[in-house]
Amino acid sequence: MEKDKKKELRCDRRTVSLLTDHMVFSPKYQGKILIGEVAFLAEAIIRKTLVELNIEIIDMAVNPDHVHLFIKYPPKYSVSFIAKKIKGITSKVLRKEFPHLKEWCGDHLWAPSCYHGSVGSG
Repeated sequence: MEKDKKKELRCDRRTVSLLTDHMVFSPKYQGKILIGEVAFLAEAIIRKTLVELNIEIIDMAVNPDHVHLFIKYPPKYSVSFIAKKIKGITSKVLRKEFPHLKEWCGDHLWAPSCYHGSVGSG
């Protein structure tokens, strides 16, 4: 195996893996709410959550009406679990810190859908 490929692999006690995903999710109604301080805090929360889960961020973009994530994750997590964790924590914190969001969207900040695309190892 090439040296570059070995560096990309995630190794733990029982597995060797290279699981990468492109994830996209949007606020309800595709609202353009991820701007200014809201976008800044959303990105910080996402980064903190992924660090706590030992998930590597390859790339991230917070746009006004959606978030793009390219991640490398361990096999113990499903992509749906990761999306639910990110969306749940960001929704709770952002609606608490920015009351106008709670008025706009009620109990759920994010649309229920999410795009996932596995990213090849090239």
